[in-house]
Amino acid sequence: MFYYIEGEVALLDKNLAVIDAGGVGFAVNTTANTLSHLRVGERARLYTYLNVGENALDLYGFRDLSEKRCFELLLSVSGVGPKAAVSVLSVCTPESLATAVVTENEKMLTAAPGVGKRGAQRIILELRDKIAKDMPAAGLSGSGAPAGVPGMPGQKLNEVTGALAVLGYTPQEITAALHGVDLESMSVEEAVKLVLKSSLK
Repeated sequence: MFYYIEGEVALLDKNLAVIDAGGVGFAVNTTANTLSHLRVGERARLYTYLNVGENALDLYGFRDLSEKRCFELLLSVSGVGPKAAVSVLSVCTPESLATAVVTENEKMLTAAPGVGKRGAQRIILELRDKIAKDMPAAGLSGSGAPAGVPGMPGQKLNEVTGALAVLGYTPQEITAALHGVDLESMSVEEAVKLVLKSSLK
């Protein structure tokens, strides 16, 4: 229904930003990461997700499309609702969440209030399964890495590839984004951050 909302930030509270758009104050639920980039009195654009429940109609907003995609991915995990997804994305950036999934870093996910060990394991398992189902059919090599990216260390390349897949990149986009990137000189999360900064997505 809504793709984004843009207006002046009227109020900031815990996991909440009120955006004055056309004289209407929209209460937008959001993450600590997004809140850290907002300032009262300044204009902001938040990419939105409308959650419709039996007794609720809640608007969620994110500073970029990567964070919104991660929110939607988390909602696809059984047992994860909007509040838990916001909690995870308040302690994890999109790139660190993607890295946690591909490296099976439960500790990073359990740092989110309300997410226990079982919940973290479920998030990792189900999101890794989604990557496994989506990517081989789209032209990856047998190792799980995109074909056409020579000279990169296999394990790290697989992890970077998986992390970018979590963020919505296709194999073709991953191949193009990693062309010329020296993975040996950086961590998986640093490589993902580099791609996000240079990407037009």
